[in-house]
Amino acid sequence: MSYFRRRRSEVTRLFAKRATLRRSVSLLNDFGHEQSAPDIFYGALARDSVELIGDLYRGLTGDELRSRIVVDVGGGPGYFAQVFQDSEARYIPVEPDPSEMHAAGLAVHGSVRGSGMALPFRDNSVDICFSSNVAEHVREPWTMAEEMLRVTKPGGLMVLSYTLWFSPFGGHETRPWHYFGGRYAAERYRRTHGRQPKNLFGESLFDIGASDGLRWARSTSSGTLLAAFPRYHPRWAWWIIHVPVVREFLASNLVVVLEAHATLER
Repeated sequence: MSYFRRRRSEVTRLFAKRATLRRSVSLLNDFGHEQSAPDIFYGALARDSVELIGDLYRGLTGDELRSRIVVDVGGGPGYFAQVFQDSEARYIPVEPDPSEMHAAGLAVHGSVRGSGMALPFRDNSVDICFSSNVAEHVREPWTMAEEMLRVTKPGGLMVLSYTLWFSPFGGHETRPWHYFGGRYAAERYRRTHGRQPKNLFGESLFDIGASDGLRWARSTSSGTLLAAFPRYHPRWAWWIIHVPVVREFLASNLVVVLEAHATLER
């Protein structure tokens, strides 16, 4: 086994055991509540996220999340805060939109208003930097990804997870019409519902795919790609991420896991 394959196996070993068909079905059921009952949707996503990050960090370093600084880029209204605080991590959500920060009426101590394009943290200052389902809402997602690596300590964990455009969930609330084009889907939603969709194509929703993320992760000089897999699939289906075209439609959500390199202090 090559060094890379052995390293990847070590990092994903714990989470791979958790990635069962039962988990996939449970998450799919919860995701059906995204618009009608966001607390159910985001609660399930939060619990899954802390398990994902905790398993990957333990696989990379052998350490628990306790006392580790965890920055959540695009933390939104704070649904993730409690589960990370329960793990005793030092959780810091970053969100650029003040209305989004207060959308759920949650108060998160230590939350930061800031942009993922220019994170308000020093180089090499956090143990873990992750972002869940945000990159598809950013005009320059790889600028954000580079920023995430910049602020992460050498040997620290960076995890970027995002929804793929050509997956069934790519159009968010405008699906499945996004397959006919993002602008068409948005206009159809407006005609049907009498209002604009929350995620407006070209402004707050963009068509990024698995190949885009893998290309960036393999080429960046700021970190080493350790693993890439479809987030919500059982372990036995992870192979699809290695099949071009197929992965764009069937992977649903891509996770790229990187180990950060040292960044020269600015």
